[in-house]
Amino acid sequence: MTPGPPPRGRPGVGRSRDRHLRHERRVLLLALLAGAAGVLTTLLLLWTGDYSAKVRWTLGALLIATWLGFASAVRERVIRPLQIVSNLLAALREGDFSIRARGARSDDPLGEVMLEVNVLAETLRQQRLGALEATVLLRKVMEEIDIAVFAFDGDARLRLVNRAGERLLLQPSERLLGSGASVLGLEACLRADAAPILDLAFPGRPGRWEVRRGTFRQGGLSHQLADRHAAEPGLRQARQAPRHGSRAEQLAGADQIDRRQPRTAHRPNAKAGRLGG
Repeated sequence: MTPGPPPRGRPGVGRSRDRHLRHERRVLLLALLAGAAGVLTTLLLLWTGDYSAKVRWTLGALLIATWLGFASAVRERVIRPLQIVSNLLAALREGDFSIRARGARSDDPLGEVMLEVNVLAETLRQQRLGALEATVLLRKVMEEIDIAVFAFDGDARLRLVNRAGERLLLQPSERLLGSGASVLGLEACLRADAAPILDLAFPGRPGRWEVRRGTFRQGGLSHQLADRHAAEPGLRQARQAPRHGSRAEQLAGADQIDRRQPRTAHRPNAKAGRLGG
């Protein structure tokens, strides 16, 4: 991976950076200081020794060029891997987990850094894949259930709605998202002191509704979750439960009668058989 331009720092960081030497300049300065003693000693010997001017200037220029070249190579060798790591981390921050660093190995300090960056990228990729699969599954389940589900943020604005909620309000989710609870007629559902069963007139189906509330957090912010379904079917089922029980008893009694009838029906046949014999 080739290093790109160094990432921009945060606002206000450049001022404190100008007060001190940058890391690359400190590395270059240390490399120059490491060879300064040998270079100065060699130049002193050239100028004090019995050498011609041509030899002095040639060897002196060659010595200084070599000194500066090796110092720049040391600086590049130190700065280049840091730029690669910086670009890799910037890619991870932007959500690109497909980039991998070359030279990852466990027997080298720099290789260990690259290895850890690759492991971090793979871990984040797996976590993101799992989150996406869980989100798709959750959306699929919410679309298939026959209960209207609405999620509101702290400002009582709709952030999530399923298909049952769209049918209830007779509007697509694109038009519903971002609308206030008061505009949608759902403000009473968000009140903590509201009754569990409310009389609400929705465009798709007016009537009595059982409302259940809950809270969840997303992006560090608290959201309110409300789901509602018609209360009349549940009441009808509760009222019809005794009738169903009596009907079951009737069916059981009829079954016992049916079991007795074949035995009675076979007796005349048996008697007729004996008479014929």
